[in-house]
Amino acid sequence: MKTWFTARAEEGVAELVIYDEIGAYGVPAKAFIEELKGLGDVSELTLRINSPGGSVFDGIAIYNALKRHPAQVTVTVDGLAASIASVILCAGDEVVMPKNALIMVHDPSAVVMGNASDMRSMADALDKMRDGLVSAYQDKTGRDQPDITAWMAEEAWFDANEALEAGFADRIEEPIAMAATFDLSGFTRVPPALASLPSKEPTDKALETTEIDMTENPTPEPAEADVENIPAEDNKAESKTDDNVVDLDQVRAQERTATLAYVSEVNQLCALAGSPEMASGFIAKATSTEKVRAALLQARAEEDEASAVSATGRSQTPKPGEPTIDTAAIYAARNKTAR
Repeated sequence: MKTWFTARAEEGVAELVIYDEIGAYGVPAKAFIEELKGLGDVSELTLRINSPGGSVFDGIAIYNALKRHPAQVTVTVDGLAASIASVILCAGDEVVMPKNALIMVHDPSAVVMGNASDMRSMADALDKMRDGLVSAYQDKTGRDQPDITAWMAEEAWFDANEALEAGFADRIEEPIAMAATFDLSGFTRVPPALASLPSKEPTDKALETTEIDMTENPTPEPAEADVENIPAEDNKAESKTDDNVVDLDQVRAQERTATLAYVSEVNQLCALAGSPEMASGFIAKATSTEKVRAALLQARAEEDEASAVSATGRSQTPKPGEPTIDTAAIYAARNKTAR
């Protein structure tokens, strides 16, 4: 049987983990509640959530079971508590959120087939579902109903600070890594940081290891051997603020773009000048485009002069000391001899 929660208990302290969808796409609320009862007599219960939501009715059943439980319930949003999962977290006596976790609330939705009467009945049912969810949100946050219904209507997303201000969270922790990601395409206002993450079916290993690091600009730590070989100056440089860190990948990308633009311009100039074979020589020497233009103009001028000499068969101005041949006189002498 597929499980989307794990549970463990010892010496009156228990933990439940929900890292998947709730209800029909995972395990019904009945299984969760049976597991909750199986924990026995515990005084402290921690519920860790990373879920995109799921069935409204299963979620409400889980919420009510947690509210009835005599233990002190602490809910930690390990990554995401969206849709009905945000209602479940409201059952916590204390809700803890890492700085990079998110909560989302929205109006319930459903798919219905039938005539106009069926459609109206479903609309009425959805309104009643919404009112039930509003009640849970109000009990946790203490906010007025108009505020909550407005959040739900717009599909509101809360980071840790916003959730603390709104009353969903009671305490903020340092960022942790998200252990599972979900298909969030059904939501309309998904934050870019989540929308860019791949959708992935959670595995048992996902509950033990990190798959997606939600901290900003994560960078791998060097191996121990590498740390020993880092020069002192490098260590000093690392202590500077991020503003002084050079993004080498970005620099390389800019260099590649500039190089391609240069090569393209040189090839175009040579082609327009009718000397495409000269491009490789200019590029190999990294000749500036200004010098390329000047060289092409000079080459063109020399070519034009050579073409003029070739057309007449001789130089336009005789060299010094070179005898001048009077072709007209020769022609006249020949005509006189012939007579």
